[in-house]
Amino acid sequence: QVHLVESGGGLVQPGGSLRLSCTASGTIDSISIMGYYRQAPGRERELVARISRSGATDYGDSVKARFTISRDNAKNTIYLQMNSLKPEDTAVYYCAANRPGKGWYEYDYWGQGTQVTVSP
Repeated sequence: QVHLVESGGGLVQPGGSLRLSCTASGTIDSISIMGYYRQAPGRERELVARISRSGATDYGDSVKARFTISRDNAKNTIYLQMNSLKPEDTAVYYCAANRPGKGWYEYDYWGQGTQVTVSP
């Protein structure tokens, strides 16, 4: 079994920055895609960013040019640097990961979620 442990959420003012981290642990044969999704109250879950083992990335339209995802394969860890945060970025952010062969859209593992609140 693989466990995803997230850290780095919190409260920040508009225009501020936060960095999220997610580390995979447990029985890891190989983790392929890792990424973050978010869900705000009353809204559907949406893609924030995702990254392959080789470093290819994909971002949700609302965060492009503000957020950057990176990855350390040796540590099975991804990082999400969030800059120029807006109140509409407020949500629970979930880390997700999958095994090879699942492509970019199907995930096997999910973290417990971390709250990000952007407010004056």
